[in-house]
Amino acid sequence: MKASELTSSISALVGQKVPTFLWGAPGIGKSSVIKEIAKSRGLEFIDLRLALMDPTDLKGIPFYDKESHTALWAPPAFLPQCGQGILFLDELNAAPPSVQASAYQLILDRQVGEYKLPDGWAIVAAGNREGDRGVTYRMPSPLANRFVHFEMDVNVDDWRDWAYNKEIDERIIAYISYKSEHLFTFDAKSDAKSFATPRSWEYVNSVLKSDLEDTLMLNAIGGAVGKDVAVGFVSFTKVMHKLPDIEAILLSGEGEYPEEVDVLYALSTGVVSAVLKDETRLDNLLKYTLKLKGEFAVMIVQDLQRNGVVMEHSKLFKEWVKKFIYLLE
Repeated sequence: MKASELTSSISALVGQKVPTFLWGAPGIGKSSVIKEIAKSRGLEFIDLRLALMDPTDLKGIPFYDKESHTALWAPPAFLPQCGQGILFLDELNAAPPSVQASAYQLILDRQVGEYKLPDGWAIVAAGNREGDRGVTYRMPSPLANRFVHFEMDVNVDDWRDWAYNKEIDERIIAYISYKSEHLFTFDAKSDAKSFATPRSWEYVNSVLKSDLEDTLMLNAIGGAVGKDVAVGFVSFTKVMHKLPDIEAILLSGEGEYPEEVDVLYALSTGVVSAVLKDETRLDNLLKYTLKLKGEFAVMIVQDLQRNGVVMEHSKLFKEWVKKFIYLLE
């Protein structure tokens, strides 16, 4: 399932406190999806990396109670005590079986040791698939049966919507639009240490915003997404000087119309980013796209609509629909 579908599905189950498990390859944004669900619902969010824990980290430390002459468990301070939220058990299937056993109690009974999970909290877990070359332990069937399972796929359109919202560098969005297969290049059979994922492209975004010297940029980007992808990206960025003046286009609705496909992808990303920051320039953009290659005119409008830009009130949009209706059918 793509991220937008998962967000709707898991959000609904969180409301009913149904335990869910999100499977997916490394670096595709599983934890980000759950964090966004918590934010959208106004819930607290606690992220526990179970692969880094011991059984006592969840169950607590035993101590002797003088009054009852019994051993009790002192629950950990990081577990929620009240309120409403999502308890996110990340890397659950990468945790040792003894830690999974403690988590099993928490998931099954909503309590472990002396600790009881407040009624307002939902449990969501996540982990890499067993074939992804990560450290994983086979999940016991009784534990697996306590979850509703979803598998997350990488979807370029969803990623682009997210990237616009997070103001990821326009060059990255343009390149992935042009070369969508380079959003995710993970191969479980490869020994490569660096490969492209949504997470590693975030690292590239940080590299581009740093004060790193241009001569070192290729190696740094290659260290994040792999050498071949880095060479392709850096080569792509060199066409940016061929872009027409985006500011002039949005001021007048007129400008040059490039023919090169890579330049058109870069142009499309640039104008979408600009209008998302100032929607008053929408009409001028629509006017410009009336003479643009159809597939790019449609891509621009669809990107804007997915990011919440309403244009049905515009007379130019009605003209735009008449011209490109054949591409929308």
